[in-house]
Amino acid sequence: MAKQYSPSAVERSWYAWWESSGYFGADSASTKPPFVIVLPPPNVTGALHIGHALTVAIEDAMIRWRRMSGYNALWVPGVDHAGIATQVVVEKKLMRERKLTRHDIGREKFVSEVLKWKDQYGGTILNQLRRLGASLDWSREAFTMDEQRSKAVTEAFVRLHKEGLIYRDYRLVNWDCTLRTAISDIEVDHIDLKEETMLKVPGYANPVQFGVLISFAYPLEEGLGEIVVATTRIETMLGDTAIAVHPEDERYKHLHGRYAVHPFNGRRLKIICDAELVDPTFGTGAVKITPAHDPNDFEVGKRHNLEFINIFTDDGKINSNGGAKFDGMPRFTARVAVIEALKEKGHKEE
Repeated sequence: MAKQYSPSAVERSWYAWWESSGYFGADSASTKPPFVIVLPPPNVTGALHIGHALTVAIEDAMIRWRRMSGYNALWVPGVDHAGIATQVVVEKKLMRERKLTRHDIGREKFVSEVLKWKDQYGGTILNQLRRLGASLDWSREAFTMDEQRSKAVTEAFVRLHKEGLIYRDYRLVNWDCTLRTAISDIEVDHIDLKEETMLKVPGYANPVQFGVLISFAYPLEEGLGEIVVATTRIETMLGDTAIAVHPEDERYKHLHGRYAVHPFNGRRLKIICDAELVDPTFGTGAVKITPAHDPNDFEVGKRHNLEFINIFTDDGKINSNGGAKFDGMPRFTARVAVIEALKEKGHKEE
């Protein structure tokens, strides 16, 4: 007999025996009442921490108690693909080892690379769960990107769509120009700027100016003069499709339903009334509307049935909708170019 108790040696051998004896398996043909817990799948990119240990201990106590109480108890193990976190790790690996991007190899081969990476590195979490003594049914181990789960997700969406419970529509998303994918709100770091701020932006040699309200004028049709608007993102004016004013603002009542003209492409911009968006006491009381590139403008666009014009490519450059003069320019290079072009035409307010 060993002189000292060795938890690691004892627990490892006991767990291996439990698992090989099938003590944690649920019987699909059993007549016992069922009790099922799906382990909240940890992200495959990381390792378990103390919070996981607490949750696993609680769930393990519940499943063991139910199993001992005569239930056909099932605890389903698995790991989550972790979305963008995994994508970034695998993309860096591809670039480091093969000098390739995911676009170079295509979607199917990239997914294959993700699965290979998961098989190679995802074992850390599964071994930790075993070391914790978790009585999981390993015969049902799942991965949120495996074929069975992927088919189930597709099936669920198809059924929901057929039942009219979900629908497909356009909406604004947070877009990552490097990963070229949408990201969730919780993955975005917000900075509240109170004044002019120069920030370093990846891909640009010089810091970019933020937090400055820039005013410029749109000429009006029928010789009615001009209407001045302001924005902190002047490059988005390339996608403007309307100008909004408050319906009770006396300064603009004579312009209701009239049109301004875009100085770079001749697009007619209708003067619309929107009391929900426009604060007549702020700035000039006239607001440029870019439905495709601003959440508030997006809602205005839907309310007034405006045209939605996307002016950006997936990698953050101006596309052909922005006009030949700016086509292909990186976004913040275009910001400077638009200001200079407005000055040349005499529409920039100093």
